[in-house]
Amino acid sequence: MSEKTLFEKIAAREIPATIVHEDEHCMAIKDISPQAPVHILVFPKKRISRVGQASEADAPLLGHLLLSAANIAREQKLGDGFRLVINNGPHGGETVPHLHVHLLGGRQLGWPPG
Repeated sequence: MSEKTLFEKIAAREIPATIVHEDEHCMAIKDISPQAPVHILVFPKKRISRVGQASEADAPLLGHLLLSAANIAREQKLGDGFRLVINNGPHGGETVPHLHVHLLGGRQLGWPPG
């Protein structure tokens, strides 16, 4: 297996991060370069390079990520709305080769996103 991803290093406590949620399947951290007042990254502890490479066997984990993001949004008091973003590949804006969900909120978000 190749070198650990940034998120694997964070989950292993090799790199510090502000953790807002952790369970046996996933972790959520505050983004160090926030694009909204609330910008949290939710990622599986199991390494999946990107959503486009997930398998049918990953379906329960993918659902868990989305439900965890929704629960975190409630905890962050984002009742007025929030956005979930998953980048896939270089043209999709992916910069870390480990599936993660961006939870953005705390202000009016524009459309189209970019």
